[in-house]
Amino acid sequence: MDGIELLLNRRSSPVLESPGPTPEQLEIMFQAALRAPDHARLRPWRFLTVSGEAREALGELLAKAARSDRQDLSEDALRRFRGMPLRAPTLVLAICPVKEHPKVPDIEQKMSLAAAVQSLLLAAFDQGVGAIWRTGDLCYHPIVAEGLGLAHNEQLMGFIYLGKPVGVSRERKPLNTEMFVKEWKQT
Repeated sequence: MDGIELLLNRRSSPVLESPGPTPEQLEIMFQAALRAPDHARLRPWRFLTVSGEAREALGELLAKAARSDRQDLSEDALRRFRGMPLRAPTLVLAICPVKEHPKVPDIEQKMSLAAAVQSLLLAAFDQGVGAIWRTGDLCYHPIVAEGLGLAHNEQLMGFIYLGKPVGVSRERKPLNTEMFVKEWKQT
């Protein structure tokens, strides 16, 4: 697939199953991620991979964080939180280690991480690996940050779920660019 075709056809895969990506496929995804735009070469990204039984431990951490916010959570709700990491055979946690810099504010560093994640998603799609980037309140929860061992300047920016896509992808029609693009005219 050529680059333009890749960019125009990438899609998220919400339902994933085994197998997860191979170590070689993950390496390509990370190499692509590390080519993201990076003002001042701060490299404001870090990734944790989670697979196998570690997904269950991550699920327990998510349930613990959810329960800390709502003591009255039902066992069914807690089971749902525990099951979140089990929705794919492999997860990549995208972390932004924000660095103090006089010319590169926090937002630029987070945008760089977002660009790295997009490159990772594109590399996954190009290799036939299904992927979806998920966030949510637990992504930014202090108990989750502590459980993952994040430093005070680090923020979890998302869970990337990876695996074999299940089902047939629906054909997506191109969006009308005129709805999103206008020429600026000085007044």
